[in-house]
Amino acid sequence: MKTIPEHPLRIDPERETERISRALREALSTRLRRRGVVLGLSGGVDSSVCAALCARALGPERVFTLLMPESDSSPESRSLGAEVAREFGLESMEVEISDILRSLGCYQWRDDAIRGVEPEYDGTWPHKLVIRGGKEGRHNHFALVMEGPDGSEREHRLPLRTYLQIVAATNFKQRVRKTLEYFHADRLNYAVIGTPNRLEYDQGFFVKNGDGAADFKPIAHLYKTQVYEMGAHLGVPDAILRARPTTDTFSMEQGQDEFYFALPYEEMDLALWAFNHDIPAAALAERLGVAQDTAEWIYRDIVAKRRTTRYQHLKGLLVEPVLEPCDAAGPK
Repeated sequence: MKTIPEHPLRIDPERETERISRALREALSTRLRRRGVVLGLSGGVDSSVCAALCARALGPERVFTLLMPESDSSPESRSLGAEVAREFGLESMEVEISDILRSLGCYQWRDDAIRGVEPEYDGTWPHKLVIRGGKEGRHNHFALVMEGPDGSEREHRLPLRTYLQIVAATNFKQRVRKTLEYFHADRLNYAVIGTPNRLEYDQGFFVKNGDGAADFKPIAHLYKTQVYEMGAHLGVPDAILRARPTTDTFSMEQGQDEFYFALPYEEMDLALWAFNHDIPAAALAERLGVAQDTAEWIYRDIVAKRRTTRYQHLKGLLVEPVLEPCDAAGPK
């Protein structure tokens, strides 16, 4: 039986830094034809590593960063993002997007949906979405977890329409941020950097035409574990490297494993690597210390997320292929 090596995700971070840097410089000069790059800083490890890589590849003077907090953002996210910009000498601008989101109805649509399951909700209770069921051998479903005014925790299983409306409303956040990134990219003749890691890219954990939109995605081939290794090598602040990954989307702290992934990122990375390398579920179960049927469910969940999020990766569909300007010089 094939087994999992002791350190399957270990990389040479300096060699990887040089490889990514070369690819970024080549993309800007030959394909994108842009002078520099724009990216949003969230205070998380992925955007921080992307910022450090861009500064290394292009020089800090060709990297423009945006801090885009809103009403539900953690104050720590703002301060950590600003710390990254200072650490690498990057130009940074802060744009508070709450008023934009309010005018689009982001909070109103979300709150209306929440009141459908919790009529007492007044728009101020801390809350988050969590995924339930799969690990217990049942179908995945989503629940709303809230902290009531008396401090008690309340949980409601969400009907599909309610869940979809909450997610659709909160997706405004990523789409507004990306709109601002492209405004500044157009203004500066820069390209937009996308920050998903391999786990997020593979499993569709991004918003279409939101954080999924970009001209260059420098870490989409790196597992989250490898992103942390790169961060330590590149000098990303320790506070970011020590922080637990969160979505920073809802007013209650929400881990990515609560909302989307089956496991914490260290174990999910290992599971995805094992699946990609045809490692039997029994070997994964032994490595993770779980039952084999749990490991088999994890593999099924990987496949299910790839299938259900394939739409996220699609370009706009055409009736028939249309010759692109780069495909030919045109009529002779």
